[in-house]
Amino acid sequence: MALFVTALGSVSSNDYNTFNKIALPPSVTGPESAAFDRAGEGPYVTVADGRILKWKGPTIGFVDFAYTSPSRTKILCDGTNDLDLGPTCGRPVAISFNYKTSDLYITDAFFGLLVVGFNGGLATQLSGGYKYLSGIDVESYTGNVYMTDASLTYNIRNMAQPGFTPDSTGRLLKYDPRTQRVAVLLSGLAGAGGPAVSSDRKYVLVPEYANNRIQRYWLQGPKHSTNEVFMTGIGSPKNIKRAANDGEFWVAIEKQAQGLRVNGSTMVLQTVPLTQFVNTGVAVVQEMNNAVYVGSSHTDFVGVYTN
Repeated sequence: MALFVTALGSVSSNDYNTFNKIALPPSVTGPESAAFDRAGEGPYVTVADGRILKWKGPTIGFVDFAYTSPSRTKILCDGTNDLDLGPTCGRPVAISFNYKTSDLYITDAFFGLLVVGFNGGLATQLSGGYKYLSGIDVESYTGNVYMTDASLTYNIRNMAQPGFTPDSTGRLLKYDPRTQRVAVLLSGLAGAGGPAVSSDRKYVLVPEYANNRIQRYWLQGPKHSTNEVFMTGIGSPKNIKRAANDGEFWVAIEKQAQGLRVNGSTMVLQTVPLTQFVNTGVAVVQEMNNAVYVGSSHTDFVGVYTN
């Protein structure tokens, strides 16, 4: 039986009130996901034209790091946001590093689950046949990959329509790199976003942005293989990322344009208004080096909030 839990408290914060933009290359949009490698370099971002780009600093800017489609050409694809070109160009949606191996795992709306090595280039497909793989998180200790299929019914074209509401066919999945098999951990999710494994590896959080709640699926302990409602009534959570402090997470609240820092006891520790994204929505909030990096499927920049 699910345990319904709400946040115990909320602390509004004036932290992260200095805003800067990291501009994407000309005509490039849609940085839905952001990640940093184990050396702290990046951010690496997914973009709508089928590439993963890496930020090399203000002097160099973004450079090509990886891509997901073997038929992709720069002439046809660079700068496009045409979903009809997705089967040719690819559309990486989310990324997560395995910090042991430096491999970057990717979910792509057209090519499923892929992986690319630390040198980048063409990613290798590991598992396909999905309608719309959305979020991903790699648990580096075991190498297990946790990902979400937003819908068994609708593909990315449907999900991208304004006002579209996902059905309740989303799933939380686990890919085991040793067996190369995918297992279904949870089903019946309404708009499953990006999951995050706790720093102690005991559970994984998965947001349902259509249901305005976060579920917790237990990986270890007496509740192993069961789930419960972790938080509800917090807006539309899109993606979750581990925060710098152990046991804490950053939740991107899509429509309300907020970043919430929460802990495993369901306490909201910090609320950060992301006012520059009010008209575009927030896809990801990723913390690194005392800053939070914010991505959206509708912008041509990555937002950086500092104190």
